[in-house]
Amino acid sequence: MNDSSYNLVVGDSPVLISIPHLGTSLPADIKAALTQTGACVEDTDWHLDQLYDFAAAAGASMLTATLSRYVIDLNRPADGASLYPGQTTTGLVPLETFHGEPVYLPGAEPDEAEIQRRVARYWRPYHDELAAQIAAIKKKHGFVLLWEAHSINSVLPRLFDGVLPDLNFGTFEDKSAAPAIGQALCAVAAASPYSWVLNGRFKGGYITRHYGKPADHIHAVQLELAQHRYMDETAPFNYQQERARTLQTVLARLLAMATEMATQTSYSTFSYHPTHS
Repeated sequence: MNDSSYNLVVGDSPVLISIPHLGTSLPADIKAALTQTGACVEDTDWHLDQLYDFAAAAGASMLTATLSRYVIDLNRPADGASLYPGQTTTGLVPLETFHGEPVYLPGAEPDEAEIQRRVARYWRPYHDELAAQIAAIKKKHGFVLLWEAHSINSVLPRLFDGVLPDLNFGTFEDKSAAPAIGQALCAVAAASPYSWVLNGRFKGGYITRHYGKPADHIHAVQLELAQHRYMDETAPFNYQQERARTLQTVLARLLAMATEMATQTSYSTFSYHPTHS
């Protein structure tokens, strides 16, 4: 099933991987309004569908954005409210890149009517499909593990100090997933070669916060990866197979452990068994 704002692969496990910042496409009218920097869509979460292909092979469903976050950010609330009040971040329709460069040509920034058009045309279909898949998975398995897959340049002075940890888990301070899941992720990360943090700079975006309802057996986790662990962080942003393969091994363990904890928490007998090794 396809829509202009997303692609969907339906699996048979309780795992749903959402990648809302994967897209690079730009409608022609919007692209014409962008700066040269904006048209390069450098703040994309590059290659995450390829990085997580092992999970889809193991039965996870995968919902991926096709349009750039510069068109509309699917991981922001439709009313544009800040997820991190008082901190520098990008909005529902970003006007600046993560480095602070303008996305739109002077005077071409979208007005409120245009933003609402994009919400209806691009934001809403993604979220309608996400909600539908969550409901279908819960009906089938009794619980859902929603895994919000993200990545970002490891050094962005405008957004955070120093170098970002490799693995940045967000469970909205245990509000979007059972505490046992966060604890299990930390245990796996601690045994890995990667640096990590739970609910640090990234606690979970709108999707994690809105859809994660542990009391209803819907557990949402965001993982923000430092991009240098699987790709080149500068253009042309090449995928690095050897680095990625090492990371995939850890990601498979993280997904397996999170699913096991979600299973136990939700009194389900289903267990997720990744095939990647």
